[in-house]
Amino acid sequence: MKIVVLDGYTLNPGDLSWEKLNSFGEVKIYDRTPDNLIINRIGDSEIVIVNKTKITKEIIDNCPNIKYIGILAAGYDNVDISYAKIKNITVTTTPGYSRKSVVQLVFALILEIAHHAWEHNLAVKNGQWKEKGDFCFWNYPLMELEGKTLGIIGAGKIGMENIPIAKSFGMNVLVFDNYKNEKVIELGGKYVELDSLFKDSDIITLHCPLFESNKEFINKNSIAKMKDGVILINTSRGGLIKEEDVAHALNSDKIGYFAADVVSKEPIEESTPLFNAKNCILTPHIAWAPKESRERLMNIAIENIQGFLEGNIINNIK
Repeated sequence: MKIVVLDGYTLNPGDLSWEKLNSFGEVKIYDRTPDNLIINRIGDSEIVIVNKTKITKEIIDNCPNIKYIGILAAGYDNVDISYAKIKNITVTTTPGYSRKSVVQLVFALILEIAHHAWEHNLAVKNGQWKEKGDFCFWNYPLMELEGKTLGIIGAGKIGMENIPIAKSFGMNVLVFDNYKNEKVIELGGKYVELDSLFKDSDIITLHCPLFESNKEFINKNSIAKMKDGVILINTSRGGLIKEEDVAHALNSDKIGYFAADVVSKEPIEESTPLFNAKNCILTPHIAWAPKESRERLMNIAIENIQGFLEGNIINNIK
């Protein structure tokens, strides 16, 4: 069995092991693969492992030996799923591996906005506290989370993880999802329609996959329905946001703060409207990346391959 990993660096920059993968057959691992080398590097491989590398109809047609595509992520918009099905290629994802770490970053961003801990640390070290002469000082408005309303768009495994944390801060929790899950209610969330969530939320966090139907659904029209000064968090997919509309809303104070771990084109370009927008925090797609989370991902990916080889397919896209 020939196996190729086309973009393995972000999962394993050197602190994990590919040893278990080697037990399945002949393995070639590439840190990164530019578009013009994808077909050549896949060659006659039967198992293709990717994270964000695009597997298109053209690539599938030019690599007829492919029997299995394993995606090292929960999302799968980088693979032509419908054509893979036509060609009887099994495609699997790795769901649930990062739900703890993603929500950890969500609240790291919320708490940074609430207290500006890093900026105040810099102010202390720059001598501003001493200059003031008072026993305390602050450069930014400070915010308490208790009594605020968190709106969660997308209540899958990751989205639901926000609820108990928000409740521990004394927050109200509103949830929108096309599919209802009783656990949301048990955890203390309340299902509402999307417009109601926009209208009543102080903080909105996105946890939904990207489809053509919801591309750029955060735009000037949906932003107009939100509270003035709303805080918007995106650790999901950059394409859910119309970036120029969010930047305009930030610069006009309609949105109070925007914090994102993802953007429409990664790595980010300085030309993106968000790059110089005010009150905008951007992190380099790190929500999924703690070592513990990546180890979990690696283990799920290995289990997926083993299941495929044994005829017991799991985590496949149906």
